[in-house]
Amino acid sequence: MRANLLHWQRELYDDGHRDRTNLLIHLATWPLFVGGFVSLVTSPVAGWPFALAGLVAMAGAMALQGRGHRQETTPPVPFEGAGDVVSRILAEQLITFPRYLFGGGFARAWRAAR
Repeated sequence: MRANLLHWQRELYDDGHRDRTNLLIHLATWPLFVGGFVSLVTSPVAGWPFALAGLVAMAGAMALQGRGHRQETTPPVPFEGAGDVVSRILAEQLITFPRYLFGGGFARAWRAAR
């Protein structure tokens, strides 16, 4: 895992989220990822179908967001192994994007993309 992951990720976030299509994809798929995560986490109590549904939702959200990132002029930093993949994705979806959305970064990026 990267040192100071949340700070590092937030510092790079604006440059990688300038395209309106990408912003819309993130806005639409973020709830899908979070719902999938909740489904996966609750699956030990709710049952294995919840784990499967959660994994499918999370993977689908990531696939769509990956397509959105192709619209950006600044590509994402390449992953450095499985631990980097998991930690960066979870940090982005559960912490960085919500902060960006509710902290005004999303609205600023949307206005700047006119």
